[in-house]
Amino acid sequence: MNSYTILAQTQRQRVSDGETVPLLTGGDRAAQTLVLVWPQLGDFDSLEYAWWVQRGAETLHQRGIAVRAVGIGDRSSGQKFCDYTGFPPEHLFVDQTAALHRELGLYQGLTLKPPGLKPGQAAWLNLMLMCAGIKSPGTLREVLRGYTGDRSAPQLIGDDEVVKAGPLPPLTGKAFDIVGGKGFQRPIELATLRLRNMTEVLSHWGTYVPNAAYLTQRGGTLLFDADGQLLYEYCDRGILGFAETMANPLAFLEKYALNPARA
Repeated sequence: MNSYTILAQTQRQRVSDGETVPLLTGGDRAAQTLVLVWPQLGDFDSLEYAWWVQRGAETLHQRGIAVRAVGIGDRSSGQKFCDYTGFPPEHLFVDQTAALHRELGLYQGLTLKPPGLKPGQAAWLNLMLMCAGIKSPGTLREVLRGYTGDRSAPQLIGDDEVVKAGPLPPLTGKAFDIVGGKGFQRPIELATLRLRNMTEVLSHWGTYVPNAAYLTQRGGTLLFDADGQLLYEYCDRGILGFAETMANPLAFLEKYALNPARA
């Protein structure tokens, strides 16, 4: 069974109204449909990916691309996630047991089962090992990029935007000019956004992660045309590896951009 058939037959709880409905409802008339299968909604990758989607929301709309996302958690997780990220709750669905992820064959992450540990405890251990780069290719390199900056990536924080990230004092985008300049991802800039996400999740951990057993499950990105043909697929193989091009996670859309007249 191909991925579109699986998704077209999938029903999950919609965050906006709590109804269990088909995942692709409302997207069948779109020029293209972008399906984002996220890890735990409390996973830093999910929060960061949603930030990029919201950043590109106007472009997605102009190109006639419908966005549907599924994340691991319950409706309360989804509501908290949408409140924080601004992601539309009518386009977010929740899967409490990562069943869709397994059906799509997405990477489950490190799955060691040390004797004496409960599933949630084992998942924590496996997550920590993945954060150290074990069975999580590219994680350490991506962590470093968050601190050192990236001239191939766009500037992430606007000059007058104020960012509040945990113990740090409020910072404006201009503050990062001092360490790198402007017009690209400056040193520490991405790390600051990630710290903000970490502070948010840890402050509301029980809401974001109602069941820790699925902490290591990774996600995937799928783009379909109006006929349900798969145009693009990317399966995450590690923490902070949710996109093929982390400097610009939605860059792949350029290859499949439609003529506005056709969209």
